[in-house]
Amino acid sequence: MKQALLTLLVLVPFPSLVNAEAPNVLLLSIDDLNDWTGCLGGHPQARTPNIDRLAERGTLFANAYCQSPVCNPSRASLLTGKHPHSSGVYFLSPDLKQAPALQNLDTLPERFAKHGYRTLAAGKLFHTGDKRFFQEYGGNFGGFGPKPENKISQPHGHPLWDWGAYPEQDQQMPDYKIAHWAKEKIESLPTTLDKPFFMGVGFYRPHVPMFAPKKWFDLFPRKQIQKPLVKNDDRSDLSDYAIALTNDKHVSPEHEWVVSAGEWEHAVQSYLASTAFADDCLGVVLDALDASPHRDNTIVVLFADHGFHLGEKQRWAKRTIWEDGTHVPLIISSPGYKSGQRTKKPVQLLDVFPTLLELANLPKDVEQEGHSLVPLMKQPTTAWPHVALSSFGKGNYAVRSEHYRYIRYLDNSEELYDHQQDPHEWKNLAGDKQFAEIVK
Repeated sequence: MKQALLTLLVLVPFPSLVNAEAPNVLLLSIDDLNDWTGCLGGHPQARTPNIDRLAERGTLFANAYCQSPVCNPSRASLLTGKHPHSSGVYFLSPDLKQAPALQNLDTLPERFAKHGYRTLAAGKLFHTGDKRFFQEYGGNFGGFGPKPENKISQPHGHPLWDWGAYPEQDQQMPDYKIAHWAKEKIESLPTTLDKPFFMGVGFYRPHVPMFAPKKWFDLFPRKQIQKPLVKNDDRSDLSDYAIALTNDKHVSPEHEWVVSAGEWEHAVQSYLASTAFADDCLGVVLDALDASPHRDNTIVVLFADHGFHLGEKQRWAKRTIWEDGTHVPLIISSPGYKSGQRTKKPVQLLDVFPTLLELANLPKDVEQEGHSLVPLMKQPTTAWPHVALSSFGKGNYAVRSEHYRYIRYLDNSEELYDHQQDPHEWKNLAGDKQFAEIVK
């Protein structure tokens, strides 16, 4: 009976609840961006003026976390409103439409389309196959390319794992093309819309290969690069399982190799340069919106799908449920809400779907597993009883409150970090009896 009802819901379209005055939605994604932004202060040399100006015109969720530190499950979670442990999507496969628990669910753009929105996108919003979910898809414009004939910095390993100044011109980069596709679409919109739009714009940098033209590297002279703070014995209080989970059979380079090859500063420089380039592409889209007649009637959401390590905990890339692997930028600007707000309450990317439904005055979906962030947009310090829950694979969970991060792995080993005293998560307190009640 339940399956029959679900099938009926798929076949029968929602009645349109919107008109031309309904708010538009601009959903902006940046791939693999951690908290190395000016507004979050994750790295002192980060240059992200466009992310920062968006934060000034909306609400910055300073303690926002992904549901999984992997592209596919993180994006599937945000775009369906389901945790990985509910969907069964834990890794780069299965595709979200191959997961039985998700097959009959609307994704975020599909829900807006059913309520009368025009949906269009370019770049990476979903992990793959974005064309399936939008009425108009401009393409990925080359995705993670272009790539040089020979690798620049890491001669071995996965083809995507490389970094350095390449190619020569911004115009050769897919993100540049994606930004200008969005710019042209916004500029082509009539002053009076017959229906509101839901536009997705997904940028690929700073995801590996961490390439950008040389002019972006010149902003961060290699000899002046500040490396992340790393404690040499940081992993001495972790379980063998925790270390194996984040390192065994992963395609990213080992920290020991990056250091011994003299590439640590170069890799950090490449990440900063790639981020600055992505931020500039973001600025193209924001400028186009600001110059359009739709600036004051458009909800803007910016998110990154997960964090990224650049040596912290002797780790590179993502795939960890520590702070560096899960902490992400999340900014929401919406008509009628205050600008320049910042909240430290723990929130999740899972909360974006129900938030957009409320901001657009669409029906609440009781099946959503996240929580609308509208109360925090009204009052950033309001009581917030929720925590952020991240996972990597079955049975490995991290819970983030405003004060603590608690991790329990499949083998029942544990970690607890006091973020007020230990923002780098250097001291595991899980075995300290005085924190037994916190762990409980």
